[in-house]
Amino acid sequence: MTTISLSLDEIFELAKKTLLANGCDEENASILSETIMKAERDGSLSHGLFRLPAYVTGLKSGKIDGKARPEIKKISSSVIKVFGNNCLAPMVLSKSIPELVKAAKENGIAVLAINNSHHMAAMWPETEAIAEQGLVAFACTSYKPAVAPAGAIKPLFGTNPISFAWPRKGKTPVVYDMATASMAMGEVQVAKREGHKVPLGTGLTKDGKETTDPAQIADGGVLLPFGGYKGSTIAMMVELLAGALVGDNFSYETAAKDNNDGGPPSGGEFILAISPDKLSGNDWNKHSEEFFDKMKSMEGVRLPGERRHKNRLDEGPRNINEELVNKIKSLS
Repeated sequence: MTTISLSLDEIFELAKKTLLANGCDEENASILSETIMKAERDGSLSHGLFRLPAYVTGLKSGKIDGKARPEIKKISSSVIKVFGNNCLAPMVLSKSIPELVKAAKENGIAVLAINNSHHMAAMWPETEAIAEQGLVAFACTSYKPAVAPAGAIKPLFGTNPISFAWPRKGKTPVVYDMATASMAMGEVQVAKREGHKVPLGTGLTKDGKETTDPAQIADGGVLLPFGGYKGSTIAMMVELLAGALVGDNFSYETAAKDNNDGGPPSGGEFILAISPDKLSGNDWNKHSEEFFDKMKSMEGVRLPGERRHKNRLDEGPRNINEELVNKIKSLS
């Protein structure tokens, strides 16, 4: 694979120029470009520039409104409803997370129920942002069907990622962000592009056969949930939380309504924020740090998010797939 070296600023500007040329206004373009740049910075390559052509596809088809703003409605002191109005999810999150943080600090717990936004980024940006405000965070969202429930060979669930973040005073939060599929579809697509095999158990061919070929999974095949029935049950939970509970679609309903242009479909997101100060008192940070120290004392263990946070310290250029860069430049 041939790569080209781009600074973080160049990554941001490449994304922003492309989005401005394809229907985004200044604020939407800047917010999404920041999200894309941070993914590249932290090493989340399947959610960085790799996603940009799909965003452009959705903008060009008119499915995504690159100039829209969300409508935020406070249902109660601890329940916030957000109508996305076909916004890009990073715009929705930038406007609504401050309201969630404020409500959780005042009440001890608060919920954000998001409808009708287009989410295709990683989920750690929202949970990490909440944890940086001293709150525990959990988020999940569904997608179009790509994952077969345990025992099946046809998709019903989305990759249905979940993200959890724990605040740490004076330190970066502990954050995990994981698909309930055995592997995120973006990672399968990256493996296909770069000619890598994937582990057995990642997915099935269109005929329901196990395979290590990412192309056979991405092109008409199906992903499998991680951990068999356990991952399948968690994926079901995500469907219910990010679908029925927030008043949005299940993955199969999303697929039925989508225009199948390749861009991110409209969907819901469930985000929970909890104040440890109110639930636990003043000792929670010391107590949790003792637990993290115990974990890290075990050989081979690292805390979730540590690798990304280490990557973040490097402010130098990143090596980006040259074919991808040329494709993105052609879009603007």
